[in-house]
Amino acid sequence: MVTHGKDLVRQIGVLSATSFMIIAALVGGGAFGGTPVQDLQDGALAEDGSVLAPAGPAFSIWSVIYVLLVGYAVWQALPGQRARSRQRALGWWIALSAVLNGCWLLLAQFTTLPLTVAGIVALLLVLCIAFQRTVAIPAEGLLDSLLIDGSTGLHLGWVSLATVANTSAWLTATGPSEWADAATVLGVTVLIVVGIIAVILAWASGWHIAPALALTWGLSWLAVGRLTGEPSDVAIGTTAIVIAVVVLLVTAVGKAADRVIDMRNAEA
Repeated sequence: MVTHGKDLVRQIGVLSATSFMIIAALVGGGAFGGTPVQDLQDGALAEDGSVLAPAGPAFSIWSVIYVLLVGYAVWQALPGQRARSRQRALGWWIALSAVLNGCWLLLAQFTTLPLTVAGIVALLLVLCIAFQRTVAIPAEGLLDSLLIDGSTGLHLGWVSLATVANTSAWLTATGPSEWADAATVLGVTVLIVVGIIAVILAWASGWHIAPALALTWGLSWLAVGRLTGEPSDVAIGTTAIVIAVVVLLVTAVGKAADRVIDMRNAEA
């Protein structure tokens, strides 16, 4: 493939965006003396900030996502990746997702809850576009699949649930006290909608497993938070478990069925 100057610019852009994300994560997470995320916004973003907040250990998934994104940034900068059509289609979108990821932490640290919701919605939209492109242009090899499909899929799956939790935290912190009476019904309804969207996404993407894995992880810890922590809500916790099992099972079965069909077609 013919290499253009803009390919090198893209590679540098991805490296720069990823570096910004890591620095912003350190600043936004309180590593340089700032307030830890769980204490920001008067505790609204903590695991007990709303009925749709996952328990604390759920957020360890960020370590996996960050490692994959850093791995992608280094890998895409290699000369052999410079002119690949998949990198050209995805590089800037993944870079933008890294920038918005870092911006959310800065918004949480220095601005208001409504702005954090706007920030995470923007990140979600960018990840939807990036993931759609991973589906439209299939991976070639293990690294391609792991560092592009894996990082983008996990990022999308987790941010999908994080958007729900972030919005719930905002509404819980700013809404009238009467809303608390409807929290269980609304929470269960939202989780069911999330599950339906997740299954549709899995089907439309050819049963890509990464978004389902991240969403299942988050829903499982949401269930732990509601069944063993505060605020306690058995209905929401139970619903989260059921939705997590359904999403993961449907995706796994769909992917297995696709593999069987492919094998039969190859033998025909």
